[in-house]
Amino acid sequence: MAESKHGKYIIKAPMETSSKHPNLPPSVSFRENKPWSDWRDIKYSMGYRCITEPMVLATEPHEHDFEQFLFFLGGNPMDIEDLGAEVEITLGREGEKHTINTATILRIPPGLYHGPFNFKRIDKPMVFMNVFLAPEYIRKA
Repeated sequence: MAESKHGKYIIKAPMETSSKHPNLPPSVSFRENKPWSDWRDIKYSMGYRCITEPMVLATEPHEHDFEQFLFFLGGNPMDIEDLGAEVEITLGREGEKHTINTATILRIPPGLYHGPFNFKRIDKPMVFMNVFLAPEYIRKA
């Protein structure tokens, strides 16, 4: 919507579907490398996905050079603390495992080895948000 002076700040329906997880509802994301984006100067990126079935994200352990924040929230907007799911996350080169079963924010500082994220049990839809302080998600092995 760039027909007006300030229309470049509005992106309607920035939806994506997942080829890896076609049964999931569409997600919302923005990054500077999206073809619909005029936001070439942003220094962060965000993705929002509704998780409705067990799955594994970040299947290979990795690290990157930027801050990342992962939000695990209940899908009921009136009670986001009730996650209704169990997610196992792996952190550090030693593979330290943590279980998430309530609303949680996970900070991943630059250089922290992490993954996989195993959404083991999904009793009801939950929200997963990925916010990182870089225009593009680049993994280092």
